[in-house]
Amino acid sequence: MTATPDALHSADLRSLPLLHQGKVRDVYAIDDERLLIVATDRLSAFDVVLPDPIPGKGLVLTAVSNFWFRRLQHIVPNHLLDVPLAEVIPDPTERARVEGRAVVARRARPLPVEAIARGYLIGSGWKDYQRTGAVCGIALPPGLRQADRLPEPIFTPSTKAAVGDHDENVSFEQVERLIGTELAARIRDLTLRLYSEAANYAHNRGIIIADTKFEFGLDRDGQLLLIDEALTPDSSRFWPADQYQPGSSPPSFDKQFVRDYLESLNWDKTPPGPRLPAEVIRKTAEKYREAQRRLIGE
Repeated sequence: MTATPDALHSADLRSLPLLHQGKVRDVYAIDDERLLIVATDRLSAFDVVLPDPIPGKGLVLTAVSNFWFRRLQHIVPNHLLDVPLAEVIPDPTERARVEGRAVVARRARPLPVEAIARGYLIGSGWKDYQRTGAVCGIALPPGLRQADRLPEPIFTPSTKAAVGDHDENVSFEQVERLIGTELAARIRDLTLRLYSEAANYAHNRGIIIADTKFEFGLDRDGQLLLIDEALTPDSSRFWPADQYQPGSSPPSFDKQFVRDYLESLNWDKTPPGPRLPAEVIRKTAEKYREAQRRLIGE
């Protein structure tokens, strides 16, 4: 299965060698220094790629990521290269297949941690807090409710799971052991700065960014880059500010809608993932487009 009407399940390019197929992105080699990264319409939930793609999702992810990469490049450089697609995919038929969802990027060696910033108590952070009163070893005040705003944003890293495996929250000390104290501190500080700047911008557009995940990598010169995606509905929890109310899980402009549906099933969160009803697919696509419209006006 490569596509359903208006949805792209996999890029299936023939002109470039496929290096890696992730949960959402297909990565192709251009040369020793550059990659072509294609955001498909695949959807992963609980680290499982679901059988049904979400039409147009990859277009939204690419537009939103590119917006943030450019807006935040004064904080940290990113992997985007200003190279026209026609230069690396000369065939117009192939190019049309991935137009608007493919970027040319600098190669980088990904760091083995997910850099997560949380401004609100939700998801696995809420579960950790209920159990231990802390999130990733960071003690929080007692008496917080689900979806409460935290006193200040916190850095809560996790391991990077392979397709089909689950990410695991880890302490900052574990990150220091993985990548060294200096780089760990730099990643933490950059993550919180990126989150704070983006959260302020988004709030003025009617969106609360409850939490978000960044990925970083080192290029061949050792320069630290922001890679993969940035502040998309896939990597973040976006809540409508005018409907925010702590004490329960707020409505969202992201894949939480799909997660909530899957939580209602008798599914053990291991592959294969269940099929999604047409209504869930339609509403999820609408939520992604609404996030794009609010954030960047497209």
